[in-house]
Amino acid sequence: MGGQLNVLGAGDNVVDQYIHTGMMYPGGNALNFSVYARQLGAHAAYMGVFGDDRAARHIQDVLSQLGVDISRCRSHPGENGYAQVNLVDGDRVFVGGNKGGVQHDHPLRLDGDDLQYMKRFELIHSSCYSDLSLAELAKIQGTGIPLSYDFSSDWDPRELEERCPYVFCSLLSCGHLDESEAREILRLAHRSGSPLALATMGSRGAVLYDGERFYRQEPHTVVPVDTLGAGDAFFTAFILHYLSGKKQMQDEGTLLLSSLSAAAQFAAQACLCDGAFGHGIAL
Repeated sequence: MGGQLNVLGAGDNVVDQYIHTGMMYPGGNALNFSVYARQLGAHAAYMGVFGDDRAARHIQDVLSQLGVDISRCRSHPGENGYAQVNLVDGDRVFVGGNKGGVQHDHPLRLDGDDLQYMKRFELIHSSCYSDLSLAELAKIQGTGIPLSYDFSSDWDPRELEERCPYVFCSLLSCGHLDESEAREILRLAHRSGSPLALATMGSRGAVLYDGERFYRQEPHTVVPVDTLGAGDAFFTAFILHYLSGKKQMQDEGTLLLSSLSAAAQFAAQACLCDGAFGHGIAL
């Protein structure tokens, strides 16, 4: 699906600490994007901030094993980001964390070499947990490479209005909203500057808005082992399928529908392993 697309996840990484099992797994919106893109056949890189503890070393080892380029990452003394998770009936419940660890005090700030590096990619993906300021988003925009951005469920209308002008495709977690409310938020994201806006709603599927019409996607039904990372998997498969189709000059409406279908299929597969993509070790 991803073909030979070349994509970059820029921003957050964590270990997801599963308190109930005593295991931890690599994760984070930007990092998950890079890993899922690699699984889908794309060339993928990750740029972010690591600590110097066991968790950081494990994530770096896994990314190297998976063939994700981490050559532009930073490391600082201190604790890597972590999120504490419990599972209830196969669904994720976050119960704590350290707010990004060293990333909080040493956020990603892009220099000239970083920006030159970014120009080799076809898409850059980041998130609201990546501590990227508006100035950093403007730098990315200046590279001419499209940016996708995961607002998760931690957004408000003002943040959308501020950040969407820099974002080609906005992703929003809207499981807490009814569909009519989600559609209004998608309209706001598009009106604020994002040509594409996508709302994921968990077991109720997803809705995409392109400024002209809404596209509805039902989920592929599986018995989940763990839903952690499903939204990231959905988005990664969607955007890679879409970008591949654009290269082939496919019809836009048909392409959006097929991209959503591919996304639902891949997201269902991602629910069949522990953690976002496995590779757990004991806490």
